[in-house]
Amino acid sequence: MRKLFPWTFPLIILLCAMKADGVWHTYAIHGYAQGTTYTITYYAQDSLVLRGEVEQVLAMIDSSMSLYKPYSLINKINNGEGTFRVDPHFGRVVRKSFEIYRRSGGLFDVTVAPLVRLWGFGAERIDHLPDSAAVQRARACVGMNRIRLRGTQLKKMQPCVQLDLNGIAQGYSVDVLAGLLESKGIGHYLVELGGELRVSGPKPDGTPMRIGIERPPKDDARYPVISEVLELRNGAVTTAGNYRKFVMDGERRISHHINPETGYPFHTGVISATVYAPDAMTADGYDNVFIAMPPAAAVALANRTANVEVYLIYQDDHGITRDTMSSGFGRLISNL
Repeated sequence: MRKLFPWTFPLIILLCAMKADGVWHTYAIHGYAQGTTYTITYYAQDSLVLRGEVEQVLAMIDSSMSLYKPYSLINKINNGEGTFRVDPHFGRVVRKSFEIYRRSGGLFDVTVAPLVRLWGFGAERIDHLPDSAAVQRARACVGMNRIRLRGTQLKKMQPCVQLDLNGIAQGYSVDVLAGLLESKGIGHYLVELGGELRVSGPKPDGTPMRIGIERPPKDDARYPVISEVLELRNGAVTTAGNYRKFVMDGERRISHHINPETGYPFHTGVISATVYAPDAMTADGYDNVFIAMPPAAAVALANRTANVEVYLIYQDDHGITRDTMSSGFGRLISNL
């Protein structure tokens, strides 16, 4: 199976001890979807969710937003022109994308697909990096001002415009799975898909979920190091990173995060951005924004954005790895 969202990274390591007492039981569902693994763990008095229900939900999202499914709605839109009727999943993700596009000053842009493909991060590999002329041609088709969403109708203002929802749709998938659990009356759970996660708690014994943030390993390290441990009772945590998915140009590492304004990969020094938000779609969208900004600017944006917190690992001008965080992120860090 090919990957649906290949550039969202499992940078978060789960440290939750899943053990319940009394009449509560722990149920876990594991599987493979969207080019990655998923785990759903919930506490209930009986088994209320089947794996088949979970995979049906994920298949429905695939049919809407997967660039790797020839029959998907997004491929129909990308290969066509004019106005298209979109399903509720697609509409919710595009509306949130417009919100983050505006708040980020255009750094988050779901029409960046031509540039992503040009730099070799699409479904097909490339054998050489693009020249400036190719970049400028692709840029002419990029910009969320080139699409309109009115109700269920999405209009492409130019035929060459193509959408790529990979930077936000996996977080949305987590939220939909959380909604499935809640529709069954489940109030204590952890949903994780490709490292993007959402929790509702606390655990039945009153303790919060514990989540480790992975620090990029040094060259001689075999295993990742846990940078911080978070304690969550409710909300979502996602991470975007530059050290697992990239292409090399000689000695130079090319990031898969492409600047929609310039057409070239971002070079901000940020290695990873871990974001907390009430829902995973919001966190997933903003982690792409924060990794594309200088650290101080990213922290400033998080500080003025309600219910969004960020933790950054970055390299300074001297090549030293450092970290920084927004004003509210520290309250999430465990003191244990």
